Amino acid sequence: MRLDRRRFLLASAGLASSLGPVLAQGYGQAYKVENDEGRPVANMRLPGEIVGEIPALRGVTYIGPADAGTTLYEFFDYNCPYCRKAAADMASLSESDPALRIGLINNPILAVQSAQAAKVALAVQRKLGSAAAWSLYRTLLAKPGRIDGPGALQAATKLGVTSGEIETIADSEDVRLALKAQMRMAADLGLSATPSYVLGNTGLLGHPGPKALARMIAASRRCDQVAC
Repeated sequence: MRLDRRRFLLASAGLASSLGPVLAQGYGQAYKVENDEGRPVANMRLPGEIVGEIPALRGVTYIGPADAGTTLYEFFDYNCPYCRKAAADMASLSESDPALRIGLINNPILAVQSAQAAKVALAVQRKLGSAAAWSLYRTLLAKPGRIDGPGALQAATKLGVTSGEIETIADSEDVRLALKAQMRMAADLGLSATPSYVLGNTGLLGHPGPKALARMIAASRRCDQVAC
């Protein structure tokens, strides 16, 4: 089946409507943490039983050692302007902290085109693995302008796979269910902002910047909290 615009629009709209309302969460400060500009970062304690289900999600793109003691999850949308800055900072964090594991989770809540791109990325992850999907994530979020399915597909073909094969996988039931599960996880955790992060049992709303994230990661290692 072809990944045409009309069918993608219908599929993406159906996916969004099937998720239902986001669970109500307070956007306060469970911990007193600041972003790189010294402003408070909205954060909240998350239910441990739900956070514990994240590793079982299908289609998560991981970078960093599988046995890492600390994993930072980013929930993102390809058309979120703040996610563009976050993507560059995720790359810097990965390079500067080789003991850190980063998990990328799709949460395309801003546009139908975001869901299109997410499906292509999930197809790449399924076909070529996390290293290729990580490369695609960095490529797409470094591009100016709106990111959509055709643009993502064009970028994906440069990774050494045909557009027809990627389209077939992106249009599969496995990818649809994987994307639905990732979006449902974000909704269940109350992560309605993009990007949002999960570090331990704490949810962080918005991008605090690389220095703030590094401080919170270091605190998590010391005392199992984003602030000691």
